[in-house]
Amino acid sequence: MSNKTQSMDFDLRHLEIFSKVVELKSFSKAAEAVSLAQASVSERISNLEDMVGTNLLDRPGRVVKPTKAGEILYKHAIMLLEMKRTAALELQDFLGIKKGEIYIGGSTIPGEYILPVIIGRFRERYPLVSVILTISDTEEIKNRVLDGVLELGVVGSKVSHMNLITHEIWKDELVLAISAQHQWAKKKSVSIETLFKEPFILREAGSGTLNIIEHYLQTTGSSGTDSFHVVARFGSSTAVKEGIKAGLGVSIISSKAIDTELKTGVLKALRVTGLCMTRSFYLIKNRKKTASPICRAMFNFLQATSNEKIPHITAPQ
Repeated sequence: MSNKTQSMDFDLRHLEIFSKVVELKSFSKAAEAVSLAQASVSERISNLEDMVGTNLLDRPGRVVKPTKAGEILYKHAIMLLEMKRTAALELQDFLGIKKGEIYIGGSTIPGEYILPVIIGRFRERYPLVSVILTISDTEEIKNRVLDGVLELGVVGSKVSHMNLITHEIWKDELVLAISAQHQWAKKKSVSIETLFKEPFILREAGSGTLNIIEHYLQTTGSSGTDSFHVVARFGSSTAVKEGIKAGLGVSIISSKAIDTELKTGVLKALRVTGLCMTRSFYLIKNRKKTASPICRAMFNFLQATSNEKIPHITAPQ
């Protein structure tokens, strides 16, 4: 055994950075996750490889992969980092710490229209806690919870993964939204066949709303969203609403997202004959990550709201 191998002396910060590179398969993504510049991450990994005396990562292209030595180190690194995290959490529990930060995510509808109100109520109980909310599509929130970037997520369609704990918390209804000037403005419902002929605004791939629409359309015997006359795909409910207002097309959207527009008469909500489109929102957590006291408090708080009427934000006019 060489003297270099005998004098290996790397710290937990090195292991944290190395683990993030392995998990995210990218130096740039790992740099963002550990709040360092990419150059600093590369330097830390190079220093770690010097300490170990061998290459730990292969860089054949854009995707970074661990070498055999890297796989061995990663296996032990995740155990050591989890021990550190568990020790810190037990000390927090013992000391009764009720301040700090929690990173949570929400897909578009819960993130924009429900969670801000819930977070406000949570902070009334825990005023020293800072909540950092990320809003993205369902697929992205799921992946960030699995990667450990987010401690909790609330998404608009049920996601399945062996490492996720999933709880249904709120219910919602999807409606056909049209502008007040649309030719259907005096109708209460339209047939699915008629809807297929109308210019339609669709949400982006990965959207929980899109997944639910696809599910309900399959029950009609149609070819799903491919049956729509799609004129645009937008990445948020706000963009969809603006497109409807501008006369670009119609869309199926959460009733919560258009609550203000319905009250002011800017938009109209119709039913699609034969389709009762309801869905649930789901609270997700990574079962492999030990929850902090703040995370447990938020998790329990969100679960406790499951039988309440869904709160919402009324947008300014």
